[in-house]
Amino acid sequence: MSKKVVVGMSGGVDSSVAAYLLKEQGYEVIGVTMQIWQDEDTCSIEDQGGCCGLSAVEDARRVANQLDIPYYVMNFKSEFQDNVIDYFVDEYIKGRTPNPCIACNRYVKWESMLHRSLAIGADYIATGHYARVLQLDNGRYTIQKSATARKDQTYALYNLSQEQLKKTLMPVGEYTKDEIRVIAEKIDLQVANKPDSQEICFVPDDDYASFIKEETGYVVPEGNFVDQAGNVLGQHKGIIHYTIGQRKGLGLSLGKPGFVVEIRPETNEVVIGDNEDVFGHRLLANRLNFMTIEKFDGELKTKAKIRYSHKEADCVIRMIDQDTLECVFDEAQRAITPGQAVVFYDGDYVLGGGTIIKKI
Repeated sequence: MSKKVVVGMSGGVDSSVAAYLLKEQGYEVIGVTMQIWQDEDTCSIEDQGGCCGLSAVEDARRVANQLDIPYYVMNFKSEFQDNVIDYFVDEYIKGRTPNPCIACNRYVKWESMLHRSLAIGADYIATGHYARVLQLDNGRYTIQKSATARKDQTYALYNLSQEQLKKTLMPVGEYTKDEIRVIAEKIDLQVANKPDSQEICFVPDDDYASFIKEETGYVVPEGNFVDQAGNVLGQHKGIIHYTIGQRKGLGLSLGKPGFVVEIRPETNEVVIGDNEDVFGHRLLANRLNFMTIEKFDGELKTKAKIRYSHKEADCVIRMIDQDTLECVFDEAQRAITPGQAVVFYDGDYVLGGGTIIKKI
């Protein structure tokens, strides 16, 4: 009997081809779109290739019909609200810069969808991510980089659990984006040339302050820009408007470029410094998840990324306490940002990662 796999279909070319590849490999494929957002108006990025509204459902349904596979829409609005939107808002109000896609992957696209998929008799779930799942000689599962460095999505997947990885297939990870589009064109999928989805589907205009006000009624208070000695330089619009390393949009006349080097929610201050002040060698991280090893202690030389687009950098990591890790880079890194993920690599494999607490 063939194994049954539920494919998360966003209406985009990657997940559509993932469903096709798995059917070609002999799996019994079921297509599912996760309804995670509230309405088409809110998720207005549909025209740019969004993944969470009505047009995404229609694209996915057409692909499923073309591939002759069953198709369903599963409602995950509550899980998305609790694990992604509430987290996103809370982090920004606390002066951190969250990564909602990592939270969505861990708690919605995997935890919730996997649970429901297993309940309907599926053996696996699958996605269109550019990454590969691999079981190591020690029995543990990890994420391996995709065949294409340009589209590699392992950074956003570091937080998946062993049980989730064990039940996950990622067929797209063996291909480049161009190859995926060629496959889609060859089988005449209507979504073959559909643009990639945006980073944060629920804030299409990047106006986080307006979104947070609409979502919670919270009005972000203005405060002071200060230099590192505490001297007031001017007024800021509210801490959620800023992130570490930012230069543009500050509205300050300093006679030289100014950069955000720290955000202090406890005093509602945004600290401004020079470009060199944005760099740092050390960080602390918590909320840790390891893949290649069950438990980490001692000291290890490895490589790390501190944001999705960051180039891996050599570092040494060591545990400070049960859930806090120190990472020391060989060379200073720009804009170590609280709230973002730091992900560690062992060659092509994800060693693990965590959430950045602060630069030290």
